[in-house]
Amino acid sequence: MDTARAPLHYSEYDTRLAAYALIVRDERVLLTWFNGSDGGTPCWSLPGGGVEFDESVQDAIVREAYEESGYHVELGRPLTTHVFTRPAAPGRRPFRSVRVLYEARVVGGTLGVVEVDGTTDKAEWFELTDLPDGPFADIVMIALEHR
Repeated sequence: MDTARAPLHYSEYDTRLAAYALIVRDERVLLTWFNGSDGGTPCWSLPGGGVEFDESVQDAIVREAYEESGYHVELGRPLTTHVFTRPAAPGRRPFRSVRVLYEARVVGGTLGVVEVDGTTDKAEWFELTDLPDGPFADIVMIALEHR
C-alpha cells in the first residue's frame, strides 16, 4: 500500500508572494531592520516585502525599496526565486512563501524609512566584507549567493 500523501491542492494552503531588492554600491550592501511587529523575529533583511494583489513583482520591489529605504531604484537582472513551506499547525493552514529577488541600483532619493508604522525601522549601508552582527533573514544570504 502506498502511504505517500498526495500533493496539496493550491486551495489547501496559504501563499505569500514577496519581492526583494539586492542593492550593492561600492562594495556596500543596503540592509533594512525588520522590527518583528507582525509577529516575526527582528533581523536585518533586504528592502522588500509582500506583492500587493494588483501590482507586478517589479513594481512591488520599487515600491518596497522606497518605503523601506527612502531610495528610488531601478531594477537590474533577476537573481533567483526562492520558495519555502511551513506545515500546518493548530489554527494555521500550511503556508508557502514565494520570494523573487532582483538586483537594483539607487537612482534617487535620500536614505531613510518613508513608510509610517511599518515593519521596517531603519536602513543602513554595510561593507560586504563586514556585515553587522546578526540576526539576518535568510533572504540576505540567498541574494548574496546569487549575486
